[in-house]
Formats: sequence, structure tokens, C-alpha cells
Amino acid sequence: MIQNSAAGVQPSRKAGGAATLVASALSNQLGAASGSLAFPVMGPVGVVAVRQLVAAVVLLPLVRPRLRELNWSQWWPVLLLAVSFGTMNLGLYASIQRIGLGLAVTLEFLGPLAVALISSRQKSSALCAVAAAVGVIAITQPEVSMDFLGIGFGLIAACSWAAYILLNRTVGRRIRGIQGTAAATGVSATLFLPVAVVIFVSQPVDGFSVLCAVGAGILASVLPYVADLIALRRVPANLFGVLMSINPVFAAIIGAVALHEDLAMGQWVGISLIVAANAAVLLLGRKPGPKWKEAPRG
Repeated sequence: MIQNSAAGVQPSRKAGGAATLVASALSNQLGAASGSLAFPVMGPVGVVAVRQLVAAVVLLPLVRPRLRELNWSQWWPVLLLAVSFGTMNLGLYASIQRIGLGLAVTLEFLGPLAVALISSRQKSSALCAVAAAVGVIAITQPEVSMDFLGIGFGLIAACSWAAYILLNRTVGRRIRGIQGTAAATGVSATLFLPVAVVIFVSQPVDGFSVLCAVGAGILASVLPYVADLIALRRVPANLFGVLMSINPVFAAIIGAVALHEDLAMGQWVGISLIVAANAAVLLLGRKPGPKWKEAPRG
């Protein structure tokens, strides 16, 4: 868990932090788009495996977690956090493969939205929940021909992200700094290492696909991690959460421009509703008290 000490910062520093977060969101979605280009060769599982390995190679030497000093009460949330890393990224990438970047990322964002809604005791939260529900109906457009499996993968990613947030709170209380997050990234990478070996040995993998998968690891894990660390020292936690809402917007735009994904007007409205609901619940539901924010996603 990273403590936010941004209260009372100068406007120029806050503006710089906000710009950093926007750049982080853009990098994250460009990374997801990069990874999707490797799906025909490596599949979502292979891309996630490479992404987790790249994140671990960068994060572990940077943080150097003291693994031998951890006891069982510290290890078990770390292990669960590692599992949530994997299921979150697998669910997202499998969803992207079936229903596209914009819709998959929007569905995934229901996870943190749900956590924010449950944590808030404001009556306005009910309106936010209704808006989000309408948004989900709008983007999924329930029809016989709709890819419900892709929607299901997106919802798995959402549930995994919600679990990730809650587990990060526990890890942050029990392990100092971001050592727990780094340890979980290492465990997740270790679990995916055999998968990467099998994929690279069992089928021909071209350099372009590997480059796209590595690009996903750098753009969607490493750069957002560094950017979020910088931004969390400059902006308050509620602004951090609101700015994170721009991710589905970037995903939809990048999906339409770079990946030639077509979205109907109703789906654009659905994305807007979910983004607005997420921003509203963070702005209206936040009560004064200690500021916190989960560590950037691995």
C-alpha cells in the first residue's frame, strides 16, 4: 500500500501529477493493444506470461523485497495477490481477444467501481450503481449473437481487480512499503514461467509477436508503475481514482483507431456512463480521513 502525501501540494505539482497519470493511462492501454497483436501466435495466456515476467524482471531488482523475513501471516495475502494478478490479466486479455479492447477494459473497471460503491455510505452511491448497470447493458447490448464468454472474461477481470484492491490493503498493512507488491509480482511470474516455456518450445514464435508481448509488459506494467509512483506523491487519492477513469476512454479510442474495432453509439454511451459513475462515486463518496491508494497493477 502506498501512502499518498499529496495534500496541500502546489497547483503546478498537482497539474504535473495529473498529466503523469494521464500518460500512465495512455501507456497502459497502448500496452494492452500491443499485447493483442501477439494473440494470433501466442494467445492471451502467452502474452500474459511474458508480461508478468517482464514486470518481475524490472520490479524485483528495483524493490528487492526481503522474502526470507516474511512470516505466514504476511505470505498468504501475498500469494493470493499473486493469483489475483494472474487472473486479472488473463481475464482481461481473453476478453480483449473476443470483444475488443474498449469493451473489455470498461467491463474490467466495474471491479474498482464496485469496491468504491461498497465502501461509500453516501445515498448518491445508489445512483452511481444504477448508472453503471445501465452502462453495462448498453455496452454489452444483450443479443443472441453477443459473445457472452468474452463478457464473462471481462467480469472475471473485474472481480479479480476488486480482489486485488482489497488484498493490497491487507498486504500494505502487514508489509512495509511496496515489498509485498513486488513479492506478489515475482510469485506470479514464477507461476507463469512454465507456461511461457511450453509456448515457446511447442510452437514457432516470431520476433514480432515476442516484441509485442514484451511491449505489453513495458507499456502496461513497468511504465505505469513508475508513473503512478511519481503521481501519488503529487495528487490526492480521490483525484488519482477519478483520473484512472480515463482508462476505458483511451481503450475505446485506441481500439477504434489502432485495432479497427467498431463501437456502436449505444456502446460509447455505456462506456461514458461507467466512467462517469466511477468518477462520481470517488468524488461524492470520499470522506475525510487517511488517504490511501492501492499499488499500481502488476
